[in-house]
Amino acid sequence: MRTPILALISGALASVLFTGAAHAAAPTYAPVLTNNPIYKTGALELKECDEQPVTTGNLDDARVYLEFLLDCLNESWSRQLAKKNIPFSKPGFEVIAKPGARTACGRFPEAAQAIYCTKNKKITFLLDEGILEESFELFLMQVLAHEYGHHIQQLTGMLKVVDTVKGKSKNRIFDESRRVELQAECMSGAFIGSVWNSLGRREFDFKYVVKVAEAGYDYKSHGKAKNIGWWLKHGFDAESPAACNTWTAAKSRVA
Repeated sequence: MRTPILALISGALASVLFTGAAHAAAPTYAPVLTNNPIYKTGALELKECDEQPVTTGNLDDARVYLEFLLDCLNESWSRQLAKKNIPFSKPGFEVIAKPGARTACGRFPEAAQAIYCTKNKKITFLLDEGILEESFELFLMQVLAHEYGHHIQQLTGMLKVVDTVKGKSKNRIFDESRRVELQAECMSGAFIGSVWNSLGRREFDFKYVVKVAEAGYDYKSHGKAKNIGWWLKHGFDAESPAACNTWTAAKSRVA
């Protein structure tokens, strides 16, 4: 359900996408990306998260569901960052019913389900007819947990490095975009895996979300569909951000 777009990183990155200078050398990445303290925090500690009931097609139910889920994400990741004394702050959050709403990063894109804006650390979630018709599936949780992954990247200093695009080639920008998005996908999986036993869901529910991801489109900015599904499951199985270091992963895993 999540349609990949560069705006999920930042409006600034998308706006200068084709202005970088050519680089011939193999990419190297800053330590804040490859050796971030978040990788050394172990498994996510929060093991319980109560899902609120959602009636199919009901926007208010879905909004309440997401607000309760956001409380779980805040508690889980605040504990995680505290292990390495990384300052924590909650992201802003809003729900919209149709694309085009104004955000601090520009108008909400037509193709997106949700975006994270680095300018004000805010998640904007589109509750349109498509996702509301499948609100009983795991998509609401997976999309919000993915956007929250971007918030963790922001708090740990990763997005500041990635959003500095001066002197980067088009290929380098796409490469970093994929690694950012696949990492957020993995962090989404890690959170879902950590609270899974409390959800009372069928094993099929998570497998279905992975299957949908793997059956999606390949995007230069977000990675091949098979890799999106792989990182989602990789995080789910590990229940830890340690599994989500896309910056040292094999090139084939971030293509």
